[in-house]
Amino acid sequence: MGTPVYKQKNEAFELVVVGGGLTGLCAALAAARHGAKTALVQDRPMFGGNASSEIRMHVCGASQNQKKPELNECGILHELMLNNKRVNDSYCYSIWDAVLFEAARSQENLTLFLNTTMYAAEADGDRVSAVHCYQMTTELHLTLTARIFVDSTGNGTLGALVGVPFRTGSEAKAEFGEPHAPPAPDNHRMGNTLLFKAVRTDHPVKFVPPVTIRPFTEDDLRLRKHAPQIPPEVLAIASPEEIRMMFDGYSPDYGFWWIELPGTADDIIDEYEQIRDELVSAVYGVWDHIKNTDGNAENYDLAWVGIFPGMRESRRLEGDYMLTECDVLANRRFDDVVAYGGWQIDNHTPGGLNAKDQLPALVYEFDGSYDIPYRCYLARDFVNLYISGRSMSASKLAMASTRVMGTCAIGGQAIGTAAAQALRAGTTIREVDIRALQQTLLRDDCYLPGLKNEDADDLARTSAVRASSEQAAHPAANLLSGVTRNIDGAWHDWRSDGFREGGEWLEFRLAHPSRVRVAQLVFDSNFDLEKKITLSGRRQSQQVTGVPRELVRNFTVELLRHGAVIGAAEVKDNCQRLCRVRLPGETCDTVRVRLTATNGLDEARVFEVRLYAEEPE
Repeated sequence: MGTPVYKQKNEAFELVVVGGGLTGLCAALAAARHGAKTALVQDRPMFGGNASSEIRMHVCGASQNQKKPELNECGILHELMLNNKRVNDSYCYSIWDAVLFEAARSQENLTLFLNTTMYAAEADGDRVSAVHCYQMTTELHLTLTARIFVDSTGNGTLGALVGVPFRTGSEAKAEFGEPHAPPAPDNHRMGNTLLFKAVRTDHPVKFVPPVTIRPFTEDDLRLRKHAPQIPPEVLAIASPEEIRMMFDGYSPDYGFWWIELPGTADDIIDEYEQIRDELVSAVYGVWDHIKNTDGNAENYDLAWVGIFPGMRESRRLEGDYMLTECDVLANRRFDDVVAYGGWQIDNHTPGGLNAKDQLPALVYEFDGSYDIPYRCYLARDFVNLYISGRSMSASKLAMASTRVMGTCAIGGQAIGTAAAQALRAGTTIREVDIRALQQTLLRDDCYLPGLKNEDADDLARTSAVRASSEQAAHPAANLLSGVTRNIDGAWHDWRSDGFREGGEWLEFRLAHPSRVRVAQLVFDSNFDLEKKITLSGRRQSQQVTGVPRELVRNFTVELLRHGAVIGAAEVKDNCQRLCRVRLPGETCDTVRVRLTATNGLDEARVFEVRLYAEEPE
């Protein structure tokens, strides 16, 4: 009889991020890039959460699937999407998994713990001290300690384990005065979903269900998109936005978000496995109805069906501030803004598929965006715990907007950046210098509505700029506006007047001769085109093959003194919007950027050039 094996390992970090969805991944990457010794704990074998190959939901965000294109998220999320566009023209989720994996694996200061589940946590008063984990592939028990922790579990598991107050269901109208809140609090939750992918063939394909299905009649599905026609019953009760969500661009190729079940227990987490079993029967039952009853998909064949349901709602942890529907609908601005949202309030119907006589979601539209304040990410009563993603501090109705992955991801980058700042300064997370944090986020290409570059270390801000050519509405002076997107009807980019043989150039004459070690450029990546990985033929049609042709591909940054080049750095095959260039650090009076090729456009476009004497922290 063998001897029982128990392997234990203790490791210390500055920051531990629990949860490797897009929120946790962006938080961990941001912290590590800013110098924090970081651990990322992920209970799956890949990163991305609902966006991974296990679930295959595409990333939604403030742009509302290009209804508000100027609000597309940037920063690390955009970087990952552009890397994916460079290598993945076929929308292959395995390649997307690899893009995320490589970004994490190659990041300095970041240690990865995949297939690792946190099962317990310790707190000493108002401070989280350790998390206990089990890595099933190595049969290893881990105790991870850190100065700061991030709960990116989605379910708010770390917060719940250490006693952070949390909520489920809806708040009563009287608590926050939210216009669409119920008269009394309830425990209604949005449900979990399994997606599928079907492909069109050139011949009829039969379908025999491989599992015991839940059968559906036409009456069961009459208020849910499953055929090209919009039923009169839907037209009678749905808003234009609800009809757009459910029926625009109908095709039976991409799984239906409304194949959704919330269970019947008080805690949707407790019932996850049972909900999964019911969803398997439901997703094959819906496809059986489409194939063998509707007759609208005779030539379609199933290519993939999910088995790991995506989750919309469970716990919401309480923070220093709770975002509300009133904040969202009023486009509220906050002094401590570190992220933003713009997705509609998309509150799915309690009961999901079981509520056949109701629309699957109630949608409340608004124009523009709203701020998410830093305080929403600070766990109540704890000095070293960030809360993030869909479990951040928000009311049920606010969460119906903030829960989408694009919004969660930029929030993750914000708190990862803040954590690194707190660690450098030796402060608690509540003592972070918000103005410095906001300027760092802007420098890292995170958009914050209403804010602009005011970085005193940026030598370009006080320089005189000129260009080889410019278009009237897009002069070189726009490069110093401090805003890196065209927003609210105002242009903030420079555009050359064509593209001359040998390229175009920009020159920045410094206010005083200075050493220049880093040049940072923000190019145009065309927010009018989608870039996300997706199974949806409709969303794929909003994209082009490869990286955006507007991006500058080849360029050189030159340092000049008295008209002579004294140092230079060349970049080729660029595919990114944000590009940092390390330079020799010679003292110069002028910096010249030579733009020699784009990825296809016959003009050069640049939003910003920053210049630094030292590497920014």
